[in-house]
Amino acid sequence: MNILLNNITWNYIPWNINVFIFIFELYRGFLLLGNRNKGLFMKKLITFAGSNSKTSINKQLAIYAASLVEQVETTILDLNDFELPIYGIDLETKKGIPDNAKKFLDLIKSSDGIVLSLAEHNGAYSTAFKNMFDWMSRIDGKLWSEKPMLLMATSPGDRGGATVLEIAKGRFKHMGGNIIADFCLPSFFENFKAGKIVNAELHSTLNSKVKCFQKAL
Repeated sequence: MNILLNNITWNYIPWNINVFIFIFELYRGFLLLGNRNKGLFMKKLITFAGSNSKTSINKQLAIYAASLVEQVETTILDLNDFELPIYGIDLETKKGIPDNAKKFLDLIKSSDGIVLSLAEHNGAYSTAFKNMFDWMSRIDGKLWSEKPMLLMATSPGDRGGATVLEIAKGRFKHMGGNIIADFCLPSFFENFKAGKIVNAELHSTLNSKVKCFQKAL
C-alpha cells in the first residue's frame, strides 16, 4: 500500500525510515495543535482595583501583581466600565438588580482566580467598590464563589491601606472569599516606579505571595 506523506511515497522507503517519518510527523502535528490552541487550557484570572480613579495606584499594583502569575489568561477589569446607581432597597424593589452588577459577578464566577487591590477611603472601602460589593451581594451572598484570591492594598501613606485590608480579610471569608495570600504596599510613590515595585524586600515578599496564590489556581 502506498502512503503519501509530504510528497513522499512510503512504498519506496525502507520500513525503519517510514516509522521515523511517521513519528516525526505525529510529533509535529501535536506541536501545531498545541500552538493553535495555546491558552485553551490556561487558567483565567481577573484583576481589578477597588477604586474608580482613572489613575488608581491600586489598579497599577493589581496589574503588576497579576503579571507575575505565570501561564494564565488575565482580564483587567475597571469599575468605571460597570457604572451602577447607589444601592438602596427601594431602588432594588422598584427596578431590580442592574445588569452591570450581574455582569461583574458573572466575570468573578467564570474566573479561576482573583487579584484584587483595595483603595482605602477614610479607613474603609471606596464608595465605588462598596456599591458594587453591595449590589453583587444581593444576587449571591457568597459572591466571591470560593475563587482563590490574592488580596492587596496600597496607599501613599506608610500603612499602605492596612486598615481596609484587615476589614476585607474579616468580611470576605463570610461571603465566599478564599484568600490565599494578602499583601500591603506602603508608601506607594516611594516603592512603586515605572510599573513595578522597586523596593527589593517588598518585591520579594510579593513574589512569595504570588507563588502561594499560583499554587492554589
